[in-house]
Order: sequence, then structure tokens, then C-alpha cells
Amino acid sequence: MNETMEQLRQEFQYDKTNQCVQCGYCLPVCPTYRSMGKETHSPRGRINLVKMVGEGRITDLSVLEEPLNLCLGCRACETACPTGVEYGSILESARAALVKRKSFSFPVRLVRKTMFKKVFPSKNVMNFTGHAFWLYEKTGVQKLMRKSKLLHKLPHHLGEFEAIMPKAASPKQRAHSYSYVKAKGERKYTVAFFTGCIMDAMFYKINDLSIRLLAEVGCDVYVVGKQTCCGALHAHSGEIDDARELAKRNIIAFEEIEADYIVNNAGGCGAMLYEYAHLLKDEPEWKERASVFSAKSKDISQILISCGGVSDLKRKENERVTYQRSCHMTNVQKVTAEPVQLLKGIPGIQFVEMQEANMCCGSAGIYNMVNYDESMKILDEKMKHMKETKATVIITTNPGCLLQMKVGIERENLSSSVKALHLIEYLADAAGIK
Repeated sequence: MNETMEQLRQEFQYDKTNQCVQCGYCLPVCPTYRSMGKETHSPRGRINLVKMVGEGRITDLSVLEEPLNLCLGCRACETACPTGVEYGSILESARAALVKRKSFSFPVRLVRKTMFKKVFPSKNVMNFTGHAFWLYEKTGVQKLMRKSKLLHKLPHHLGEFEAIMPKAASPKQRAHSYSYVKAKGERKYTVAFFTGCIMDAMFYKINDLSIRLLAEVGCDVYVVGKQTCCGALHAHSGEIDDARELAKRNIIAFEEIEADYIVNNAGGCGAMLYEYAHLLKDEPEWKERASVFSAKSKDISQILISCGGVSDLKRKENERVTYQRSCHMTNVQKVTAEPVQLLKGIPGIQFVEMQEANMCCGSAGIYNMVNYDESMKILDEKMKHMKETKATVIITTNPGCLLQMKVGIERENLSSSVKALHLIEYLADAAGIK
């Protein structure tokens, strides 16, 4: 076998495709197969395409681009697979192999390089983004833009997403960011809090409430200053080398704190942190360090439950609550019970599980922007199940899911009767933390 074919097999992880027996158990749980109805847009179809590359039956790699790009990466197929196919690993490798060989136009190449290398990994740039959005709100430019309807002319339906963005934190609030918060009462754990890049820039309030809730239940909380982006957006976009470099930077930063746990509040980020051990498994000098990091990585709901939950919660009357499950929390981190347990601990609420609760909402990072029409088909199906619950509150545990559900509320004209909140916002309000 020539070297080129062997290289393709290795890069596309051809050997792992042989685990797939093409049984079809993945089809009912795959959102894109259900919404698009194409075999090439199913997990087993995508695996078969990769397999054909490894066997030399596909030589034009561009054939794989649409099927792989339209995959949400929700990884529900892994939970349904009876033979343990590592679909996420195959998808990640195939995307990286395609990106390595693709010639992007200059504007696209420049945007990718800027966003992946200069924006997401930079704390200063992400802070500047948060400051800029606050200024956009406070100066009245936002009202002017909305009134003029210029936002509707922005590409990728950005105007639709701008309309449901949370209020930005002020520069004054950001200037008083925590580096350490002492546990209230007896200390149960010492934790290091992962702020994330987009979470810290656009969802600063949720991070702030997360830190205060952790302290409330008995955690000494450290916010590591040298942390950076988790690398999820990079890995999902085929920039796997950049994702590895960010993982190493985070491992070094968090090793400075002798924490019991590394805590996050975003399902997508949490899944990436959890998978650092997989990401760096082939690098001997990083393998053990990455395994230690991943073992310590926990969703905030897990820590709140470990500490006994949040006490002295005020009663919420006449609120029917449903929970939009984060795919990456469910399918990668396997965190399913804790958020529901926390919700059911709030006095007075009626918790109603929606049908097909584990099905993706169609957000998937920036999928809903770059594949808007496909994303909205999936969202509309999700909203159909949400409406059946007659819920007045939709709880999420991931920023992408949160924005997607807000878009769904607007699309269904439910903004006067239904609201979407992050679990931490809802818990903090019940605990009287503002």
C-alpha cells in the first residue's frame, strides 16, 4: 500500500470505521437524518463515506464536505450504538483531514485565522467584545439599529440572534471579577472555575452567579487567570492542532491550583474539557496530565449536588418547567440526573419532561448560524415537543441551547408567556442571589 493511502487511513481513522456494522440503531436518534432524510446525512452513512476514503473508493474528498459539515456533532448516535463506535473521534479526525487539504478563499482564511487564533483564545479580546456590546446597548445604537431594521440585512441571520442576546455586563462589573471567593460555612471542596471565552464575554452574569452559588454551598472558588478557550469550536471546525494547544495551555494554568475539581457551567465547554485525555492521548508528555485534568472536570450541577444541593430556596408558584438537555452534557459527560434533581428541589414548580428530551435543539456551537435552515427544522421539532408540555420556563445548561430556545420562543410567538433561562440563573433567583 502506498504511503498516501496509509496516511489517509490514519488521518481519517479508517480502522475505527470497521466497528460500525451498519445496523441502523443510530438512525432514529440522529437529528439530521430525521430532518433531511438522506443516508449520507446519518451517522452510519457518514462513517461509510469515511470508510470508502480509506479503501480508495472515494478519491474526491469534497464529496464528504456537506455530509460532515451538516453533522451537529451531538453524538446521540454513540449512546444508541450497540458496538461502541467512536463516532465523535471519526468525525473530529475526518473534519481535520478535510480542512488540512482544503484551499479556503482569502477572506474565509483570514476570518478563520483571526477568530481561532486571535479572538477566542484571547482574554483581552473577549473582554473587549463584551465591553463593545455593552457600549452598543448603552449608547442607543442598538435601539437605532433595531428600529431601522438594518439588522435584518446582516448575513447568517445575525440580526435574529442579536435580538435575543442577554444584556451585557458593564466594564465596571467586569473590573470587579473574582479571583477567589471563600466558602460560606464549612468548606467542602476547593474548586477552580472555568470561565470559558464566549461565556465570559456574553454571559458574564451566569459566570458570576455560578461562582457565588458554589461558594454558597461550601466551595472555596478560584478563578484561574491564565485560562483560555476550551478549544471546542476549533476541534469541531477541523482545527485540531489549535485545540490541542489550547488544551495544553489550560492544563498548565489549572495545575497551579490544587483543586479538587475543575468546574464549568456550559455543556459544550464541559465536554471538551472532559475529552482532553482523548485529545492528547498520543502525546506521552501530556497524556497523564490530560487524564488528571479530565478526571477533575465536572459540570457545576454535579458539584452542587455533591455539596447537598442549594438550600433555603424560595417557593415559585404556578411555574411549569421543562428542561432542554445539552447534547454534550448528556452524550459525552453523561450528566443527566443532577440538573433535574436541582430543579425538582425548588419548591412549588411543576417539572414536566418534554418528549424526545435528549434530541438536539439544533444549536451546536455556531451550526445555527452557518446552517440556519437545517438548524431551524430541528428547532421547530423541538419547539413542538416543548409546547406540548405547556411549560412557562425552559431551562438549559449550555449557552448555545439557551440562545436557540430563545429563538424558538420568538419563532412560535411565545415571548409573552414563556422564558428561557440557564439553570444557574433559575437556581440563583430561587436562592435570593442577584
